[in-house]
Amino acid sequence: MYIDSIKNGYVIDHIKAGQSMEIYKYLKLNELDCQVAIIQNAKSNKMGKKDIIKIDKELKLDLDILGYLDSNITVNVIKDDKLVEKIHPEMPEKLVNIVPCKNPRCITSVERGLDQICVLTDRENRVYRCKYCESRIN
Repeated sequence: MYIDSIKNGYVIDHIKAGQSMEIYKYLKLNELDCQVAIIQNAKSNKMGKKDIIKIDKELKLDLDILGYLDSNITVNVIKDDKLVEKIHPEMPEKLVNIVPCKNPRCITSVERGLDQICVLTDRENRVYRCKYCESRIN
């Protein structure tokens, strides 16, 4: 298999095997007008197998989404065919309009236009809760 190198863009690496499509959906990569390559189940000495996403375009990546989905991900920033930065997204303390509350009695289900805010309540177990009704999000 041959996948071109990236001139300017990102390589999202160390994605847990099978999770790349979820990241693709959350980052709305289908809306981009550029090449996006998804490599699934690539061999990895560190992880056994992993997924990789290559984006051949400079854009503003939402690192909060990546930190929420998997804080072990590495984002490699590529400029002029060279790796210029490695970013390790952290779990954000707060998520705004990323994950909706599933509680049908939550005020966010009734009040249109109200921001969906989730707060990190247990970092060790990766638990987020709705700011308004305190329902567990994940």
